Amino acid sequence: MSNTDPVRVGVLFSETGVTSTIGISQLRGTLLAIEEINEGGGIGGRELVPVCYDPQSTPSVYAALAEHLITKDDVKVIFGCYMSSSRKAVIPIVERWNRLLFYPTLYEGFEYSNNVIYTGAAPNQNSIQLAEFMTANFGPRVYLIGSDYIYPYESNRIMGELVLQRQGGQKLGERYVALDADSKDFKAIMDDVRRAAPDFIFSTVVGDSTAALYRAYADAGFDPYKMPIASLTTSEAEVSQMEPGVGDGHFTAAPYFQSITTEENIRSLERFYRRFGNDSVPNLCWEAAYFQMHLFANAMAKTGDDSIDTLLPALLGSEYQAPQGRIRIEPSNHHTCLYPRIGRINHDGLFTIIREATRPVYPDPYLVTHSLGDWTISMTTLET
Repeated sequence: MSNTDPVRVGVLFSETGVTSTIGISQLRGTLLAIEEINEGGGIGGRELVPVCYDPQSTPSVYAALAEHLITKDDVKVIFGCYMSSSRKAVIPIVERWNRLLFYPTLYEGFEYSNNVIYTGAAPNQNSIQLAEFMTANFGPRVYLIGSDYIYPYESNRIMGELVLQRQGGQKLGERYVALDADSKDFKAIMDDVRRAAPDFIFSTVVGDSTAALYRAYADAGFDPYKMPIASLTTSEAEVSQMEPGVGDGHFTAAPYFQSITTEENIRSLERFYRRFGNDSVPNLCWEAAYFQMHLFANAMAKTGDDSIDTLLPALLGSEYQAPQGRIRIEPSNHHTCLYPRIGRINHDGLFTIIREATRPVYPDPYLVTHSLGDWTISMTTLET
């Protein structure tokens, strides 16, 4: 291959299926970064070319397409996956062929692969902060609701353990629904919530059924200023699927919200809307998909090669001025130093940032050393 040939990378984000709202936003974050890189001269003068497929929100399709990208399209680096089930389907493929996967989604932690760069939040960068905030402001009695797959089960286990560390902490219920659940599937759960009377609900519901959960909550007549839903998976994208006002007052913990006022965020959002219009909604997974492509391009510009053994030494420890702040890939575990934030849904369908880290938080995917208060925060009064 000459040093003028295009650099081809695999892109696997779902454009159809139950997680397509997030998948499309991740795809567009990826494409926006690629356009910026190419407008800046590419990678050492070489054009960056995405080879995109739609995995249809189905783990087995992710695995098959990852194999196709490697064996038929001859790509060495893949950017993709949303649900943990899809990541776990792809990891054996990239490990077998010694390729590299960039994974731009928050996840349940307790994983390491030499063939993966994790750019979404680990549990010590969102779960711990959310548990601290909710128990301090509303109380330590929680009701857990999730989608029926690995990430919600593991995240609910972690949240349950964190809540039980607090005096009076209780786990009052734990229920799971299908990925295609609608409002009627949540009605019986809301009846049980009324009986249990928790201090807050922790949601790990994902995809299109997120809007159905919040609709069922509103239909039940609950008050988010007394017993809110707290989530790691409800972003601006899911709020955009709700009727106006349905999400108001509920909380999410994430490293990124559209309402961040950094110059990098304002610039990237302007470029995004100019390029794609208003039919896709930037969110925490969009931002990670966007900045991880820049991390890759910067590392390859140094090495001139996208093979994993050459690329990793330049990638690990590298930094980038992302929309959320200056992030860094931690060499010891391939995860990313990020900025935890707590946001509350406002009437514009965006998040009012209530608390935010004043420094990046080191990723600790195995929760080896942590407590409920292991972050530095900029305190903001919680208005009710």
